[in-house]
Parts: sequence; structure tokens; C-alpha cells
Amino acid sequence: MNYKALSKFMSYILRHNPNKFNIKLDVNGWTNLDHLINILNKDRRFHDLEIVDIQNMIKTSNKMRFEIHNKQIRALYGHSIDKKIKKEQSKPPIFLYHGTARRFMDSIRKKGLIPKNRQYVHLSKDVDTALIVGKRRDDRPVILKIEAKRAYEEGINFYKEKDDIWLCDEISFKYIKLYDGFKKKSI
Repeated sequence: MNYKALSKFMSYILRHNPNKFNIKLDVNGWTNLDHLINILNKDRRFHDLEIVDIQNMIKTSNKMRFEIHNKQIRALYGHSIDKKIKKEQSKPPIFLYHGTARRFMDSIRKKGLIPKNRQYVHLSKDVDTALIVGKRRDDRPVILKIEAKRAYEEGINFYKEKDDIWLCDEISFKYIKLYDGFKKKSI
């Protein structure tokens, strides 16, 4: 079983195109696992897929994208569908981090961090994860240090996901500093 291909296809279905596959998501993004397996079985790559395959893919993935509970499954984050997935607010740590391509810095200076084609801005609890994310689009990404606690105290909503991933609706530029070791530096 190609778990990477399975993860990508499930992301495509659950995060971006549930309607195309006749998948109904509830307000928290949950859907029936058996129904999803039936849909996946129609694809020649996954024609003999069973629940254990999805469970193994989730366990062995370095990206915690999915969650199973009581015969239900959901993608945890990264949704681009119109219907906003409801998240439970959480108090963030003092700082969170965001890795991004250098070419986006002018826009970030003007607009802050916005979700663009996703529902939420994705943030990391640690610099290493932010660096990995930033390197997806730039071999020398910019790491942004977000004053999350201050933003939270001033009314910005944060949502804790699994694997130290944090989400928020958007972050004004006033809460953003360029990460440079542990020094705050204006950008």
C-alpha cells in the first residue's frame, strides 16, 4: 500500500473536494469512515483498501493530517472548502512560528498572515517544523516569530491541532517578528 499516495488522495477528498465524491462533512469536518473506504475502493490504486490500511497510514505518517473516532474520520486542517470547519479555541503558547517563502514577505508586511485559499493560517510550535514547512516553497525560507499570547489576549482566536500544529483566523503584522535565534528583530 502506498501510504503517501493514500494520504494525498484522502487530503484531496476530505480537505478540498468532498462534494465531488458525495462526502458530507459535519460542522467539525467528520464523515463516515465506511463511506470513505467505499469511495477509495473505486480507485484502482486502493481497490482492496481496508480500515487497517488507513489506520496504518495515520500511525506511520510524519504529518498528522487525519483522525478516526467512532467509525468517523476527518482531516484535521488544511481545508479549502467553502463551509468553514468549526475548531475549538485554545490558549496558545507565548510564541508560535510560521515558515514562508521570501517572495511573500511584501504581502505579509501589508496584510499580515491570512489563510489565502485555506480556512486558517497554519502555525508551528517550534522553529524546526516552521523551517520544514517554509522549505516547501523556498530553499532559504523566512521564519516568522508570532507573538501568539499577546495576539490571543487582544482577541485573536487560536485553535490547537495534533502534532503541535496551531491554527488561527489571521495574524496582523503587528504580532510578527523575524525569527533570528531568540532575538526579536523588526522586519
